[in-house]
Amino acid sequence: MSARRRAAVPAVTRTLVVLGGALTTLLMASCGRAPEIMLVQTSIAVPPAPTPPVAAGDTLTIGTAAVDTTGGWLPDGILLSPFDTANPILSQLDPALLSAVQDAARAAEADGVELSVASGWRSKGFQQRLFDDAVASYGSVEVAAQFVATPEVSKHVTGQAVDIGPPEADRWLIANGNRFGLCQIYANEIWHFERAVDAQGNCPPLRPNAAG
Repeated sequence: MSARRRAAVPAVTRTLVVLGGALTTLLMASCGRAPEIMLVQTSIAVPPAPTPPVAAGDTLTIGTAAVDTTGGWLPDGILLSPFDTANPILSQLDPALLSAVQDAARAAEADGVELSVASGWRSKGFQQRLFDDAVASYGSVEVAAQFVATPEVSKHVTGQAVDIGPPEADRWLIANGNRFGLCQIYANEIWHFERAVDAQGNCPPLRPNAAG
């Protein structure tokens, strides 16, 4: 086959294709049928919006420091083992205080007493919420301050205080706590302990309450 004849073949093929398509359209029209057109719906997956970066906050908080009102919260009736250091209630305590509580817990266990933690470190926001609740309950700031310290003075916020439970453990720690440097601080809170012994291992006189 000559080059000229080979070049003519594609042209003839294209012509036949065009004629074939036109003939099909004419035949369908003559039969009263319009050519069918298929519409295909497509979708585009939109990627999720990027997560905004979280600003670094106070290391002694859970979440954003300005709005953290739950850091240090435990449900009513729940006590922690002093060795549950995965919980920030304990991990954010002053290391010397945590060690003293753990030593006391071991000694109490040897005496048949289970010593647990009811509260430890608290965020500023959570302490403020506790104080606000106390004001609402007692009707004045002055009375509320006898039972709940403000965030500015609370030793819980700085990780320097723990509340111990149950009552049997409180009584044991009141009698034996000075061996570990732990003292009851307020006469109206038998559960609240801080490291407060003097050089001779004696606890200071009890204060009447958190305001006194």
